[in-house]
Amino acid sequence: MSLIALRKRSLTIETVYHEGGPVADRPLRVAAACAVIRNPYAGRYEPDLLPFMAELRSLGTLLAEELVATLGKDKVEAYSKAAIVGVNGELEHGAVWHEAGGWAMRQVLGEPKAIVPAAKAVAAAGYRLMVPLHYIHAAYVRSHFNSMEVGIQDAPRPDEILFALVMADGGRIHSRLGGLTKDAVSVHDGQR
Repeated sequence: MSLIALRKRSLTIETVYHEGGPVADRPLRVAAACAVIRNPYAGRYEPDLLPFMAELRSLGTLLAEELVATLGKDKVEAYSKAAIVGVNGELEHGAVWHEAGGWAMRQVLGEPKAIVPAAKAVAAAGYRLMVPLHYIHAAYVRSHFNSMEVGIQDAPRPDEILFALVMADGGRIHSRLGGLTKDAVSVHDGQR
């Protein structure tokens, strides 16, 4: 029996033209793909979460492929992942997404070098979570430090988990704070 029982999905796309300055030559698009599933461990302690984590790779791949189809594989420059666990679960039920969601994005995007940032919480339905993003090949590219809000009005219910992946096709509009630029990234910068 599958550990993944999907109730609903959502896809949210933000298009940013400017942040008070001049209109950008190319608008920034940030997208979040979410899935709400039944939490197979709600209300009880499960010592072995590894089978759940392994099975979630397929859900991660589905969401990552949806984001790549939306933004274009060669255009994705920033990413992140998130989980909101319903109140009958525990934070560790969302932590399984670190490997499953991160692995899926790396596979679909062609093995980017930077760690995938994340956010997670245990919360009631309708909770909104701010998710940090950064550049896919080096975490310290300041222009790509960004965030997106994720959530669904009726999720997660107490016995559910909302899993999200987020991607963007560029850095912040009007970024001008210096630091490492994406064009100057070298191999050793990826994991810093």
